[in-house]
Amino acid sequence: MSSFSSPTTPRQRVRDLLPTLYLGRYKPGPKNSLTDIPGVLVSTQSIHSSEKYPNAALNSINTGVTTILPRKDWFHKACFAGIFRFNGSGEMTGSHLIEEMGLLSSPIIITGSFGVGSAYNGIYEYAIRENSDEDGKVDWFLLPVVAETFDGFLHDVSKFAVTPQHVVDGMDSASSDPVLEGNTGGGTGMVCHHFKGGTGSSSRVVPGEQGKNYTVAALVQANYGKMGDFKIGGAPIGRLIFEEQKRRIEENPEDPELMTQANLLFKVNKAKDKKDGSIIVILATDAPLHPTQLQRIAKRATIGLARVGGYGTNSSGDVFLAFSTANELNIQTATAGLGSIDPYIAKEVPITMTDDQTINALFEASADVVEEAIYNAVCMAESTDGNGNQIEALNLGKVKELMEKYL
Repeated sequence: MSSFSSPTTPRQRVRDLLPTLYLGRYKPGPKNSLTDIPGVLVSTQSIHSSEKYPNAALNSINTGVTTILPRKDWFHKACFAGIFRFNGSGEMTGSHLIEEMGLLSSPIIITGSFGVGSAYNGIYEYAIRENSDEDGKVDWFLLPVVAETFDGFLHDVSKFAVTPQHVVDGMDSASSDPVLEGNTGGGTGMVCHHFKGGTGSSSRVVPGEQGKNYTVAALVQANYGKMGDFKIGGAPIGRLIFEEQKRRIEENPEDPELMTQANLLFKVNKAKDKKDGSIIVILATDAPLHPTQLQRIAKRATIGLARVGGYGTNSSGDVFLAFSTANELNIQTATAGLGSIDPYIAKEVPITMTDDQTINALFEASADVVEEAIYNAVCMAESTDGNGNQIEALNLGKVKELMEKYL
């Protein structure tokens, strides 16, 4: 049996795989997903073919699109938001405006690196369809938020398979259902710690005053890291699997199956040494936080990433965005034809916020949901052949065996 994937253990989320694993003191929401935040909608689309490339090689197209709507009426009602860049070898469009104003007034699209342009246009196409005048004209300002990680190991990036229509369809179909995980959405072609990676999500419920609760949740697109650095609950699972694989190959150098696995390990390791991948983290909450507080929340994603084994290598794009749905900020109201606010007359608006002295549970939950979301991305992902390469899923049976020593 391969040390990578196991046909006998079904793909499952980490809580189902390791019921006694400690994942923080706070309980997850009912879906343990980003969509536990009321009003947040998500869709994922995997793309394995393209009408533009009917002659594309078999299995060469493995990309996709993840769509997050902070709220249904994102066009008129902005959220407070904050960004943290752990390592900047990656893209998140619209980030300058978020840092300038502290407002998120766009869907969040996550895709492969070469799909950013089409995703950007897709947001515009949707916004024009929904918010143009009777003549099809527009007179408003919008900067789309599109983030990426590089899926070129399993996907032929010269095939621009992501189209604006995928994004329009994603926005039309976004729902409050639990986020699909693993080889789905923008995570379709991603690799995490040399195992198949992709999309993962998790949530936590933390206490507020007078019996009120708040939810913190994360969605990750995980495409980073080396096998030897991969940990679960502090246990060096990646290193143990790598060392076992190396030992088996040394003991049986004539075994063709083991040699195939060894060649695969070498190929992936060489590729990762040249250019490590990236991770995009989206954190959401219904707790009333202002932009500076949300920047602080976004920073805590680094803790969750570090627990799993991410170091933020030089070529990795580790960009984290946090937003809160608690306050609705009217936008587009000073645009000609859409409102009558005078931009030169200061106007007060009421907002709510959390006392900084009481924010620790939100910080802690933010780290915990990122950690678990990465585990879910890897545990739910399936082995993939693509673009002339092969990436095996993490062997969940082997994980259970190894974790018995640590739990």
